[in-house]
Amino acid sequence: MATTFIPPNMVSSNKSTSLSHMSYHPLVADLPREIHKLLTLNGSSMIEPTAYDTAWVARLGEADAELSCKALEWLRTHQLADGAWGAEMPLYHHDRVICTLAAIIALIRNGAPEDRWRVAAALPALHDSLAKLPQDLAGRTVAFEMLLPSLIVEAKTVGIEVHDPDDVVGKMMRLRDAKLARTPKGMINRQTTLGFSAEMVGPGGLDMLDVDNLQQEDGSICISPAATAFFVTYIRPAPAALQYLRRIVKNGGAPTVTTFEVFERAWSLWNLTHTGAIDKSHLPLVNLSLDELGAIWHLGQGISIDKNFVVVDGDDTGLVSELFGQYGRPIDLDAIWSFEDDHYFRCYSIEHGSSVGTNVHIMGALRQAGLPTDHPVVQKVAKFLHAEQINGGYWTDKWHSSPYYVTSHAITTFAGYKNEVVQKAVQWMIDSQRADGSWGYFSPTAEETAYCLMALMTWHRYGLPVAPEIIECGAAWLLQHVDDPHPPLWIGKSLYIPTLVVRSALLSAIHQYVHEFVPQR
Repeated sequence: MATTFIPPNMVSSNKSTSLSHMSYHPLVADLPREIHKLLTLNGSSMIEPTAYDTAWVARLGEADAELSCKALEWLRTHQLADGAWGAEMPLYHHDRVICTLAAIIALIRNGAPEDRWRVAAALPALHDSLAKLPQDLAGRTVAFEMLLPSLIVEAKTVGIEVHDPDDVVGKMMRLRDAKLARTPKGMINRQTTLGFSAEMVGPGGLDMLDVDNLQQEDGSICISPAATAFFVTYIRPAPAALQYLRRIVKNGGAPTVTTFEVFERAWSLWNLTHTGAIDKSHLPLVNLSLDELGAIWHLGQGISIDKNFVVVDGDDTGLVSELFGQYGRPIDLDAIWSFEDDHYFRCYSIEHGSSVGTNVHIMGALRQAGLPTDHPVVQKVAKFLHAEQINGGYWTDKWHSSPYYVTSHAITTFAGYKNEVVQKAVQWMIDSQRADGSWGYFSPTAEETAYCLMALMTWHRYGLPVAPEIIECGAAWLLQHVDDPHPPLWIGKSLYIPTLVVRSALLSAIHQYVHEFVPQR
């Protein structure tokens, strides 16, 4: 069960609503150039490193001593003040547990004797986060129930005993065993989502892997740096896998996934398109991205997060389909229907837990395809969203740690189409604005503020009521904080930052405010 969201103080009613100075902000004047720059970079898979994947690279040892040493040094310099590894903010306990365990094992196996004090300093924070896992609003990180048991077993082999008074590890082991029981030995390969987390089998479980069919064309194991480093360390030092790791490790750090061209192109375009930020000068770059997406589309099946990952998913399929419709390209409805289940649309053919975001994005595609609001599928998704709505207000999604992300996408998708689905969510979003004009579940962030502004301005676009000061105060705060460091809010095996996707949200919100809202004032 998700943790109940407690709204922060709502926006101050005596806040000044005069924002005429916004037009003088340098970013406002540079918006067309900044959007063009982003579209030029779109598809390059810009992403920040994570402690979890870096810890696996640190284990390479003799397979690549240089990469291993640089990754170990990255871990040393990125240990948090409380001794843990993972995102400094937000404090997401699944992220802290998985990152800290991986880092501890890497430092003990391949580090220096003086790293022992780092390990000792990490254990209290590890046990604290292990006890607080239920506090995480969006639930488990990717493959947590598969990875945690393996890491716990390995920690024991290097002399680390993890206390588990609430049987958290035991519960994860039971979930893991049930999932593996449905997977015949030797069948985990690049054709399944389990391949992305191949390291979950540990050094003693290699018989679960179809080792000759794990690598993708780019040399990676299912575009996962961690799984690729595991493959090199414990299976074979394949030259293409090592080349992949040397290519993607930056300053010792490895990201949680790369490449992810489809996701980056699509989500950035979605933000810019919905806010009207694409003009005629941008269309050649937009069409280039759409051509790239169309070239790797599997007819009747859909699309994956990246051309180097063969498993298609409903989330990317739905959102890319919506984009195709918005730009006058045909929508492959057979691909959409392939993800339909009895009560909702699946993200993957075999998955643990449904995704609200997947259903929202598929609904966006079906709206573009012209389905009327009384169509049985529209009713099905609306019923599913009603059941998943928390306290009648917001939603959470397993791909993002903040409720503002998926709630914003839901409002944007249903506004002017089936308003009753999201009307309470709009009010929740308004009520949860902070006194300074920002939004943020853990603390104020530019990313979450941008999502809320886009949703509320889209609601306003359809003539639905939003007090002007709500939007104006939010826009003023966003411009003041647009260049702040962005915390990792997206959920992979650990929390991460898809740099261009976040940047596109900020530019989109500012553009929409300047071009749709300011002229009316």
